[in-house]
Amino acid sequence: MNELTDLLERFRRGPELVAVAATGAPTTELDFQPAPGRWTIRQILCHMSDSEMVGAYRFRSVIAEDNPSLSAYDEKRWASHLDYQHRRIASALESFRRLRLENYELLKDLPAETFQRAGVHAEHGPVTLLDLLRIYAEHAEGHARQILEVRRQYKEARAQG
Repeated sequence: MNELTDLLERFRRGPELVAVAATGAPTTELDFQPAPGRWTIRQILCHMSDSEMVGAYRFRSVIAEDNPSLSAYDEKRWASHLDYQHRRIASALESFRRLRLENYELLKDLPAETFQRAGVHAEHGPVTLLDLLRIYAEHAEGHARQILEVRRQYKEARAQG
């Protein structure tokens, strides 16, 4: 498997990894904050949905425009101002799945040379479509691991009383 094929498959599987990591968690676990300033599973899932929306715009901009500017966003402000702690988990997860599928469908049949097109991220400078694909594939994988870690910490906290 070449790098692009591997990244596309990892990207496609992201929502499944995240959903499996969160499956079966009761509400108290979904809203458990492992430490001050750390996100709950609910907040992570809301972040995944919103981040995928940002990714959709970035992918499309790089594909359709010449050297587009890609704005940054303040994920902590989004979490607080978009009320992540009260949003519905099922809606956030479904939104993430749907957006990821739409993004995958957009990307999967593009010619390999399209993945060399680039934009300029406000904080990170030049990024290619391949870079974005890698970032978003790793993003879901990293948050799936984070969810599993929050779940482990929740169980540990409950065992300690």
